[in-house]
Amino acid sequence: MDPVLLGEILSAVMFFGVIGVLMLGFPVAFSLAGTALIFGLVGWWLGVYDPSNYGSLAGRYIGLMTNEVLVAVPLFIFMGVVLERSGIAEQLLLTMGKLFGNLRGGLGLSVIVVGALLAASTGVVGATVVTMGLISLPAMLRAGYDPKLATGVICASGTLGQIIPPSTVLIFMGDMLAGINSQVQMEKGNFAPEPVSVGALFAGAILPGLLLVGLYAAFMVFKAITDPKSCPATPVPEDEKAGLMREVFVALVPPLLLIVAVLGSILGGVATPTEAASVGSVGAMLLALLRRRINFSILRQAVISTATITSMVFIILFGAAVFSIVFRMMGGDNLVHEFLSSMPGGAIGAMIVVMLIMFLLGFILDTFEIIFIVIPITAPVLLALDVDPIWLGVMVGVNLQTSFLTPPFGFALFYLRGVASNAVSTGAIYRGAVPFVILQLIGIALLFAFPQLITWLPDVLY
Repeated sequence: MDPVLLGEILSAVMFFGVIGVLMLGFPVAFSLAGTALIFGLVGWWLGVYDPSNYGSLAGRYIGLMTNEVLVAVPLFIFMGVVLERSGIAEQLLLTMGKLFGNLRGGLGLSVIVVGALLAASTGVVGATVVTMGLISLPAMLRAGYDPKLATGVICASGTLGQIIPPSTVLIFMGDMLAGINSQVQMEKGNFAPEPVSVGALFAGAILPGLLLVGLYAAFMVFKAITDPKSCPATPVPEDEKAGLMREVFVALVPPLLLIVAVLGSILGGVATPTEAASVGSVGAMLLALLRRRINFSILRQAVISTATITSMVFIILFGAAVFSIVFRMMGGDNLVHEFLSSMPGGAIGAMIVVMLIMFLLGFILDTFEIIFIVIPITAPVLLALDVDPIWLGVMVGVNLQTSFLTPPFGFALFYLRGVASNAVSTGAIYRGAVPFVILQLIGIALLFAFPQLITWLPDVLY
């Protein structure tokens, strides 16, 4: 058999093989690397490629370990964990609940607002969903909220951390797309391509994030008008009204200033994402210290949690690096290029296919696993078809956010199920997520129809 054809067949089998191994429950990083090495040895034995190409793996590892941009990931995770463990997020939720409580649907609106603020300060979906599930869900159920509506709005608001900067997903995608775009543009003869940066990707994600927040809030207002029994008002007692504005100021303004300082410095070009993340980490500790919400035990827990999450993400990244190198060595990139280039509709048709594949993978794989596997394989083809890299990165983020929310396998639903009381059924959580999945799909359709919602702000700032 022709070695080229044999290599493409092996690469296709390897891709579906690794998904099968992951579905059996094996650890992700070792499944990626182990499956790739097994197929790599088979391809070497069959003469599909030159084994000396494995030398590029060492260069990839060194490049990842010395990449200054990726240092922002553990720093942003630490910032979010400190805000969560020190009780600042809890105080924010309770205070905003009082502020909006006099309105029908007010608690739901407060969850949406706080979800957006936590997304802009943590970037970790699981932590946000769990925090809001522990604090807001009991309060909403006591107030008489429909369990479906309460769980749906909590899950949807929690997933905003996937797209609203400083999302850790966007940091990794920005770094990957920057390298891929440079390589693609040089292959096309453009030796001075427009730079793609994490900051530009953050800028591109701001309007889509606000669009989703607006859609969620509009739905909550719609429910308050058409079905007031599902989201009744919870009036604040008279003895608590006097100091309410001071509570709101104390709870809201400091975290808001921290968010503005971190994102503003990145978008304004004053600081790199890594430098801004350092400022954010120190700022989160200062906020916790000023409120006397931090001690050695909390700081120790935050450091351990940060190290655990960071280690998990980076070991998956290293395993995915082995997978993508072997996949390309066996000619899988040519197979993907031929497949996507032949799609009707050109770049848009190829983009829709990639988005659909990633959405389906979101049912069985975590976000990081998907972007580390799929982006290196598909992004070169899409960028060669003149898809804007910033638009691509943000669309992928919103798409994966949708799969994170979609029953029956949405990870956000599992997070909430883990902390919700037995009074809330799994079916109620699933049914509650459906309207917000529809809102997500409306958001994706708007971003497809109006790419300027993503590209306008990066064009202005960069």
